Amino acid sequence: MAPGRVRVLLAPPRSSAGRPRADECAVVVDVLRATTTLTVALGHGASRVLAAATPEEAAALRTAHPEALLCGERGGLKIEGFDLGNSPFEYPVTAVTGRTLVFASTNGSQALLASRAAARRLLGAFVNLSALVERLTQERAVVIVCAGSSGRFAIEDVGCAGLVCERLVERGATLEGPESTLARALAPRDAREVRALVQGSSHGRDLRAMGADYARDVEFCAELDVLDRAFEI
Repeated sequence: MAPGRVRVLLAPPRSSAGRPRADECAVVVDVLRATTTLTVALGHGASRVLAAATPEEAAALRTAHPEALLCGERGGLKIEGFDLGNSPFEYPVTAVTGRTLVFASTNGSQALLASRAAARRLLGAFVNLSALVERLTQERAVVIVCAGSSGRFAIEDVGCAGLVCERLVERGATLEGPESTLARALAPRDAREVRALVQGSSHGRDLRAMGADYARDVEFCAELDVLDRAFEI
């Protein structure tokens, strides 16, 4: 079966109009760093992810799920009192196997919550892009939700969405709307261009300026196809 139609949201919609629908598979993309980090966490055995809009909402979810780990960031920094932040290197097998993650990040969580009406939600990033495309080839309707930055366009997310679009078009998918056309036009062509796009993005530069650990995160998030699984949450 060839993939069906694909549309792109450049940032999570503020209203219900345009949000992923119950007949669509949503792909949430927050390259720096939420969907990259959560892909690593689930690959290392985390059992599920519960998205929270705010640290306060996360704390309430933790009360309802006392076994869960509190995870997330504000301004790139781990939230005070939380167990883990938003670095893929904070989620090793020893920390997350079998655990529920209550996750509250600045942008990624908002995109996850905006997509909750979809039939399925998949995590997308450059690190698992080929595996994601394989999962999507059986979907009749796909919407890629870019997390962006505080409601604004983020080039690394749109470029990732564009590369997914490009790969799906090669398999027979049809793009819908000007946003998907724009995303495809911005898609990097190979691993070298992926690295340049992510490291040169505004958010990538900001994170790298925060220190060596953050620069290592950016380096990892800029890798193409280093993970071979795509996860539904």
